[in-house]
Amino acid sequence: MLTAGEVAGLIAATGWIVLVCVMAMVLVKLARLLTETTKAVSDLNERLRPLLDDVSVTVNETNRQLVAVEAIAKDVKQVTSHAARLSGVTQTIFTGPLIKVSALGHGVRRAIEARRTTRPRPVRAGRPR
Repeated sequence: MLTAGEVAGLIAATGWIVLVCVMAMVLVKLARLLTETTKAVSDLNERLRPLLDDVSVTVNETNRQLVAVEAIAKDVKQVTSHAARLSGVTQTIFTGPLIKVSALGHGVRRAIEARRTTRPRPVRAGRPR
């Protein structure tokens, strides 16, 4: 029969064996996890390269389009400035004479109205009103 010390040693050895088996299983699972992670990163890297190339092409095209839009905006600003100047010149050219003609017309109307009110109307004979 086994003594108490031998039973305790047997139990301790069994515990160590169980612990080593559990640790081996954990290490195997960890190795699988690392392998899968490496594969996932590799797949992601393969998929990411074309995407980054596409993004680079898109950014370059966007920059080219922005340069064109900037040129268009500059031209629109210049056209707007010219239109404002032309509007100011047109206003200066036509507004002064129109005001003078309007004032002249108003003065003539007032003069005609003043002459009509000061002159008595002639009475016409033969036609009753």
